[in-house]
Amino acid sequence: MENISLLAALSLLIMISPFFSRLTGFPVSVTEIILGAIAAFFGFFEGGGDLFDSIAKVGFLYLMFLAGMEADLREFSALKKTMWRRIALFFVILYSLSIAIVLAFNLSPIYIAALPTISVGMIVVLIHARGRSEWLSFGLKLGIIGELLSICVLTTLSGFVQLKGLNVEFFQTMATLIFVLLCVWLFFSLSNALFWWFPKLKKMIMPDQDSLDEDMRIAIALFFALVAAAIYLRLELVLGAFVAGMFISNYFKHKTDLPKKLGSLGFGFLAPIFFVYVGGTLDLNAVSKPSVAIAAFLILLSMTAIRLFASLISFRSVFVFSERVQIGLSQSMPLTFLVAIATIGHNGNLLNEDEYSAFILASMAEAVAIMLLIKYLSGNKSQNV
Repeated sequence: MENISLLAALSLLIMISPFFSRLTGFPVSVTEIILGAIAAFFGFFEGGGDLFDSIAKVGFLYLMFLAGMEADLREFSALKKTMWRRIALFFVILYSLSIAIVLAFNLSPIYIAALPTISVGMIVVLIHARGRSEWLSFGLKLGIIGELLSICVLTTLSGFVQLKGLNVEFFQTMATLIFVLLCVWLFFSLSNALFWWFPKLKKMIMPDQDSLDEDMRIAIALFFALVAAAIYLRLELVLGAFVAGMFISNYFKHKTDLPKKLGSLGFGFLAPIFFVYVGGTLDLNAVSKPSVAIAAFLILLSMTAIRLFASLISFRSVFVFSERVQIGLSQSMPLTFLVAIATIGHNGNLLNEDEYSAFILASMAEAVAIMLLIKYLSGNKSQNV
């Protein structure tokens, strides 16, 4: 019975969120988070439990799959050495400032992983709503690199906490991560060679005339297969979903309608469930404490400030001031990565209950505030960012 109530509530919220988005002028993803928090407060998600968690996790992973589809490897190879140096400077500044803040305020080491974490999920939502612009396309590239770094940091942190420190199993997990990254590189290298020698193979796998939706079937199958591989290897599932999206995007460009079909499933169904779920994880009673609200604000302020500073310094003379500000802001919405790090820290007794609540509140406040701010700075060009 509880599952029926959950599905009914989700159906209603997904259906009405675009209406409230137009009514309030809020981005639709922000509206879904807010509606999820309100619905959870009034008990509409009680009893949903594992079903809600599972559906939302699939929604998040599918969003990362779509993010991978935005990653064009040729665009990365076209970046000049000077731009790669600027990107490296951005991350050096970002991680250095995070370490400095932790040392200055004597914070838990978990903050070293949390403050600089980056995820491209919300950037993909921005691109879906607004279309590409020069600064946003570059922000996506920067976010992809940052997300890969964050995945490595998150895997390291998770292994350290779950495996109780620097032991043999921890180093085995790290070795597996390095091995998998090398395998991913080898996989793409071999795919390049294979499709270069046998160009017709692409159309054999995904034919132009496709009455049975073979392209969708293959894409979804690859998505689940690589996520399953990540589960088996005890790595972050995001990595499997992201690599699947990159493979589809880079080797099957002749299927020009495929991204739209996959995007419709994601942004019309799975991603909204994920955003509603994120709102539903917010305990309005817990975050009503002034100390939690202040801590969340300081986390949000710190994360945004270090990204803005890194962007303003690293990309001067490449982008104008307003674009550098928006690039910095676009990297300031890690959302679930921040929740994941906070959960690891809480389970490992590195964060107390109030600190954990502050991180959850900060992750959602960042998504809401930054999306609205980017919309304002961009001249309100889209009503549904």
